[in-house]
Amino acid sequence: MILYYMIAIVILILDQWTKWLVVTKMDIGQSIPIIENFFYLTSHRNQGAAWGILQGQMWFFYIITVVVIGFVIYYLHQYGKESKVVGFALALILAGAAGNFIDRVFRKEVVDFANTYIFSYNFPIFNVADSSLVIGVIFVMIATFVDERNKKGSMES
Repeated sequence: MILYYMIAIVILILDQWTKWLVVTKMDIGQSIPIIENFFYLTSHRNQGAAWGILQGQMWFFYIITVVVIGFVIYYLHQYGKESKVVGFALALILAGAAGNFIDRVFRKEVVDFANTYIFSYNFPIFNVADSSLVIGVIFVMIATFVDERNKKGSMES
């Protein structure tokens, strides 16, 4: 169990450190090409959720995030021992939720900086916490799919 919390803390530190670098070293709107026409570091702020939805609804995000973190910790203790994949996934979700929560509480906005172009589509700018959340959710979905498949297979035997 401690390992999952350590993973979450390491990702949380990485998230906050990268955001601190962006805030202290870049002007808002400044963009630095890393891989031309594909990946840029772009200093951006977001007062909403993914893709800029629900702009300025901070109290909503405070409440939702506290509830999500509570559920994640509960499920981590319930299922983290049974499945390393689920434990790892929940650690990623915990780190991501906490990282953006810290931004909302202390900055009143989320710092985003990873700006990717996929062909001609400018994907919404994101951060380490966002990536951690998405990867964690994908792992939960995979673990759920595999678990259901295994249950179905054992029922047929």
